[in-house]
Amino acid sequence: MSSVHSSGLPEETLEGTSMPKVIADISMSLDGYVTAPGVDQEHGLGIGGEAIHAWVLEEPRSPVDAAVLARSFEDTGAVVMGRRLYDIVDGPNGWNDDVGYGHDQDQSAAPPCYVVTHEPPTRVRLASRFRFVTAGVAAAVDQARAAAGDKDVVVMGGANVLDQALAERLVDELRIHLSPLLLGGGTRLFELVGPTTLIQRAVAESPRATHLTYEVVGDHEATDPDPDTGGTRQGRSDLTP
Repeated sequence: MSSVHSSGLPEETLEGTSMPKVIADISMSLDGYVTAPGVDQEHGLGIGGEAIHAWVLEEPRSPVDAAVLARSFEDTGAVVMGRRLYDIVDGPNGWNDDVGYGHDQDQSAAPPCYVVTHEPPTRVRLASRFRFVTAGVAAAVDQARAAAGDKDVVVMGGANVLDQALAERLVDELRIHLSPLLLGGGTRLFELVGPTTLIQRAVAESPRATHLTYEVVGDHEATDPDPDTGGTRQGRSDLTP
């Protein structure tokens, strides 16, 4: 397993030496929801769903939360999102000149966002930030990779597009920001994803979230160091992650 810095992030991530990856990155409640019920243009995270993102939205941020947010923003070269999420962030209550990907990070350095859609919108409020891809999630990831260069591609949601990326085996790493919150309903994650082997790589804890990083091995056999024997063990697709 990778060595871990006191912030909870892998050392190679902090040092900037890791290879570019496709990362599925999303905040989630403890009972598996990424929004609360009642999502619409006025309530992009559902009614009360902002609490899922308290680690970003509430001030002051803990040093761990601030480090996770800043490093992810710095390492991201392009973003993939779904059309429903785009409609919210480009809507009247969405992103603006000061708020966008990474929330309050420097938006002059924000990465481009590739939106998976059946048909591009006729009007785009923040036109410089978005590109539209009509050929599916894999095509969007390919275009994002080309734009990202030596940085990572982040699939940020919503749940359907993130699930599609995992189901199509496009994702190298899964990052879950687990909020200490039970919602009891809303938009559930992993509805489209079958058995998938994950290897836990890092955990960072704060009062508002547990930041979990997993390597996505996939649905095939793979080897991983066995901590009991020092040898290897088989990762199996029929094991529940």
